Amino acid sequence: MVSIDNGAAAANGHAAAAAKAAVSDGAAYPPASHANGAQPENDSSRKRKMTSLPLEVGTRVNCRWRDGKYHPVKVIERRKLPSGGANDYEYYVHYTEFNRRLDEWVKLEQLDLNSVETDVDEKVEDKVTSLKMTRHQKRKIDETHVEGHEELDAASLREHEEFTKVKNIATIELGRYEIETWYFSPFPPEYNDCTKLFFCEFCLNFMKRKEQLQRHMRKCDLKHPPGDEIYRNGTLSMFEVDGKKNKVYGQNLCYLAKLFLDHKTLYYDVDLFLLYVLCECDDRGCHMVGYFSKEKHSEESYNLACILTLPPYQRKGYGKFLIAFSYELSKKEGKVGTPERPLSDLGLLSYRGYWTRVLLDILKKHKGNISIKELSDMTAIKAEDILSTLQSLELIQYRKGQHVICADPKVLDRHLKAAGRGGLEVDVSKLIWTPYKEQS
Repeated sequence: MVSIDNGAAAANGHAAAAAKAAVSDGAAYPPASHANGAQPENDSSRKRKMTSLPLEVGTRVNCRWRDGKYHPVKVIERRKLPSGGANDYEYYVHYTEFNRRLDEWVKLEQLDLNSVETDVDEKVEDKVTSLKMTRHQKRKIDETHVEGHEELDAASLREHEEFTKVKNIATIELGRYEIETWYFSPFPPEYNDCTKLFFCEFCLNFMKRKEQLQRHMRKCDLKHPPGDEIYRNGTLSMFEVDGKKNKVYGQNLCYLAKLFLDHKTLYYDVDLFLLYVLCECDDRGCHMVGYFSKEKHSEESYNLACILTLPPYQRKGYGKFLIAFSYELSKKEGKVGTPERPLSDLGLLSYRGYWTRVLLDILKKHKGNISIKELSDMTAIKAEDILSTLQSLELIQYRKGQHVICADPKVLDRHLKAAGRGGLEVDVSKLIWTPYKEQS
């Protein structure tokens, strides 16, 4: 499976979308009684008194978000404030209108207690949610590298949701960026008490305190990922890292990536994968921008297992660059390639955009008839992906027992415009790479 909650995160969220909501002073508490006796109650105050505190997990209520407006949320978890009274809790909420990456801890004063829904049948609701998840997200949980090829059943997916429902690490420091995380990542137990982690941006080791990172940086002699540089174009560089030769780096990358990828479980055997790490380079070293992973040997012609662009670098064309790069490697191998299935909705969107641009560029320039097989040979895109893309664009018809491509120039231009920009170009002349071969 390809999780493109990344550069497709570019399509569904910005790095800014991970910023913390500002909490302004607001009164969502029941009003205090006057010293000279109870004042007349209106309906609003009666509703507030009827709301028992602390709120139960599963409660639905409106919450003031960073835009200053109230949005519907569901309480996922709660925890007692260390120096508070009996009802002083903070609540971990999911904004039902938004992606899970915006889930966060909020104070009681951010909640509109007038909007509390107390009649929600959680068992019925959970059943509906479970069915909805398997229908709309119908995808297996893999990890930064895939574990197994079976799809999770509804019960397993719910169990995973329960286990990963609360973000354990709130922020990380990576190089010059402090980044708010989006999802749970199963760091070792000794990091359970941390809300912020400090990563070495070169070896990806992580620490609890800034002082530890500073000491580490004085000793760490890496200035780039621990692999072979296979591409350099200006300040952009790509490194190939063998998961078998660099296990610790591979596992650290898994931990880091999981903070920004949903519905994935960590898998520690990175031996079977190659990691392609994209970097921006300057006089201080090569700074990780994103990466994709690829199985060393894939019987299904998968040329990409997982892909991520880190939040500070999103919406700059890097996700599209990584997809294009995976196909350039396939061309060098003399094979067709396809992303690992099943694709997420956003993953399909990103790939469909890439396939559309590549195929329509060829169709615009090509004179005369061209077959699906010829398109596949030219692009390294699997024939099934070409067929489904052209069918979705209504550019293919079935005549006399065979598929015929109908390429009206005006229609092609309209589809190309709708597909958007192609992102950063891969200059193939700068790719110095030979396909992986197992050393005996």
